[in-house]
Amino acid sequence: MSTDLTFFTNEPGAALADRFKRTLRAVKFFDVLVGYFRTSGFYRLAESLESVDKIRILVGLNVDQRTFQVIDTVKNQTNLDFNSHKDTRNAAMEAAVTELDASSDDYTTEIGIKKFIEFLTTDCADVEEDVKNGGNGKKLEFRAYPSANIHAKVYISRYKEDQVSFGSVITGSSNFSESGLIANREFNVELKDRGDVDFALNQFEELWKDGVDISEKYVDTIRTKTWLNEDISPYELYLKMLYEYLKEDINLDQEIEIDMPEGFMDLQYQKQAIVSAKKILEAYQGVFLADVVGLGKTFISAMLAQQLGGGKLIICPPVLIDYWKETFFEFGVKKYEVESLGKLDRILEKDIDKYDTIFIDEAHRFRNEYTQGFEKIAEITYGKKVVLVSATPLNNTFLDLFNQLKLFQSPKRSTIPGMINLEKFFNKWMIDLKKYKKSEPEYMELIKAGSEEIREKVLKYIMVRRTRSEIKKYFSEDMEEQGLFFPDLSDPKRIIYKFDEKTGRIFNKTIELLKKFSYSRYMPLVFLGRQLTEFELQSQRNVGGFMKGILVKRLESSFFAFKKSVGRFLKSYDDFIQMFESGRVLISKKVNVYDLLDNDDEEKIIKLIEEDKVQEYQDIEFKPEFKPALEHDREVLSEIQALWKDVDADPKLDTFINHLQKGGVLADKKILVFTESVETGEYLFGKLNDKFPGALLFFSSNGGRMNTGRLVKSEARRKITNNFDPNAKVQENDIQILISTDVLAEGVNLHRSYSVINYDLPWNPTRVLQRVGRVNRVGTEHKEIHIYNFFPTDESEQELGLEDNIKSKIQAFHDTLGEDARYLTDEEIVGSYELFGDTLYKKLTSKKTYEQEDEGYKSELEYLKYIRDIRDEKPDLFDKIKRLPKKARSAKKENLENDGLITFFRK
Repeated sequence: MSTDLTFFTNEPGAALADRFKRTLRAVKFFDVLVGYFRTSGFYRLAESLESVDKIRILVGLNVDQRTFQVIDTVKNQTNLDFNSHKDTRNAAMEAAVTELDASSDDYTTEIGIKKFIEFLTTDCADVEEDVKNGGNGKKLEFRAYPSANIHAKVYISRYKEDQVSFGSVITGSSNFSESGLIANREFNVELKDRGDVDFALNQFEELWKDGVDISEKYVDTIRTKTWLNEDISPYELYLKMLYEYLKEDINLDQEIEIDMPEGFMDLQYQKQAIVSAKKILEAYQGVFLADVVGLGKTFISAMLAQQLGGGKLIICPPVLIDYWKETFFEFGVKKYEVESLGKLDRILEKDIDKYDTIFIDEAHRFRNEYTQGFEKIAEITYGKKVVLVSATPLNNTFLDLFNQLKLFQSPKRSTIPGMINLEKFFNKWMIDLKKYKKSEPEYMELIKAGSEEIREKVLKYIMVRRTRSEIKKYFSEDMEEQGLFFPDLSDPKRIIYKFDEKTGRIFNKTIELLKKFSYSRYMPLVFLGRQLTEFELQSQRNVGGFMKGILVKRLESSFFAFKKSVGRFLKSYDDFIQMFESGRVLISKKVNVYDLLDNDDEEKIIKLIEEDKVQEYQDIEFKPEFKPALEHDREVLSEIQALWKDVDADPKLDTFINHLQKGGVLADKKILVFTESVETGEYLFGKLNDKFPGALLFFSSNGGRMNTGRLVKSEARRKITNNFDPNAKVQENDIQILISTDVLAEGVNLHRSYSVINYDLPWNPTRVLQRVGRVNRVGTEHKEIHIYNFFPTDESEQELGLEDNIKSKIQAFHDTLGEDARYLTDEEIVGSYELFGDTLYKKLTSKKTYEQEDEGYKSELEYLKYIRDIRDEKPDLFDKIKRLPKKARSAKKENLENDGLITFFRK
């Protein structure tokens, strides 16, 4: 193709930029008249323009459409004369700033703009001659025409004396921009006749004399008001980054209005949670309110509900219905109803279209999608805004989070930035995890990596979670002004007890016998003469694992509870063997035992397992080894029962009583004692009431018990509230020791107590944090609270560690502690993934476990508080930061390092 073209369309081989690069080396004077000019595209011709003696660029005010609209709006509002030189310069500089804000802050853009400034400030080849002819003596002169009416695109070249031709003029559709020179399909023509060049030059000179010189103003603007500013200090750059990152949140604390009931404190940390949750809810249709226990998630929910229109439905555990009703009523929430999470069918019978927002308390109970409860809650929440309230949204695996996310996000069409396919994302981690055993180092590394990626890519967008340590650190002034504080947690203390020789021998013998126990009666389908589906097999294993845990954990809880459990197991085996011998076998099917764990009545749990919908089989359908397995297990149970028949010693109880009696560390204090077993609780009440008559109350799902007799649930809860909740309207002081199962581990205030005693460790280790959260709450009178733990023996610990199901529960304990997002932050306990065996118990004796604080972590709350302090205490600096260009980045790296800020930017 010929290189001496007449037409330039930016097609291959016909780009206008290429034409200029070939001809500009022979040009002495280059004049440009365009309506649109982009300095950021100047780098395309900068090298070629080096040899040109004089460059003149004249642009119209329509440098870009946004600037023209700004000018037009202001002109109509103020009647300013935009033909004035001042307003022309201002408009042109606004255009320059707008252009640079929108440009890529890359190397080529920066080089082009700096070269343009260099030309504006460099003397031309013949300064005297240029000034004599009306120029400013610089290589490049830049003017703006005081009108938006220039639409011409004219490029006039006058060649050096040694060239044959006088010059040329190119005119057509191309503006002086990268798009005009290269990218867009354009149509331009080059005229080389002397008459055409003279005509164009005369037209240019007529417009040039009315143009407003913006060269000096432009240089100042680029250097002070754009991202090429070299005078921004590292500290200002640091503040600018904070401002841009937190811009939406900085002033929200001053914008939200809360209707605070009388007697409730207006706390900044709660208000901050509300504005963040509301923003998330509006963006993603759902939000996790996942503050650690004790920060007032119910109050925060009520204040959030104040900000939302339409009907609200609160779904909560049955024991908390009155609490939620009273709280929403006191906060003046309009159009709300409260229902039990056990009554989902009743909710579906209603007109659910009247609800715009669904609040789900203890939302982690819906972490398993393969349950009827999940199907119903998904139907209830479909198309609604969803607020998931839970301090422990992750209990077992990453799928816990994914399943709850499904209540407001489409698994394959998510609106979370960069995370369209949530299903693919979470399944990838679960597939990788299945490649390893939970005890292998590779599994632990995957857990750590998965936790971090899930936080950064998912949770930080949709979760509000703060720890007590964060609240104390970033909202301390507000809390101090209102006389509030969180108590300090003393290091958890072990309560050690030892067996006498006889009891120790019986205990060890029992552990050995339990290792021989096959739990065949609770896994009958495993012995069927056909291949089971994976679901059937896993269901049977789940039941067997649960029943194994019952025996071992009851042995650790109390000898009394263990004896009762062995007796029930024996009767269950006798009944099953008798049924089998009759030739007709009825078996429960598809029982999800983990949905039953929140019920503290072991007898009821086993009854539910045995009375669930049944399938009928004939004895001949089972493998021959089934009946011998049943008889072997029964013999083991009989031997265990005989071993414990005459055991009356209880070193664990004796040790506890010594701590409670006068002179003991727990003497004369209000204390809270937790156990998983109702029978252990009943046993403790009977034994301790003999020592401390009238000072005890035992509470379980069956109600309460005092030395005066049994109490119905409502009366028992009233008594507990008046004795242990400092906010109770009626204050009583006749109960010193409150013994309870985990029915009191959620949703109640018990912080008149100064200590928590874990008489046994819970099935789900996250319960430990929930238990401690009953007393580690804002509003307590105690400066310090204490945790006491009775620990399992080495033998029972090893037995628990043999079962993968129990391991996963312990791993969930770790996962919950490590889980975080934007407000959850990076609370992961470094190097603590090997939470099996004694590692778990070391973690339970660590103060850091309960405070959930990693000293090396910097929370976004810290940065938000810092920039708000700048706003309130240094308004001039804050205003300057706001005015700095968004892409400011010119602070030198060595200055950043000297100022100690480089670490911040790396984060």
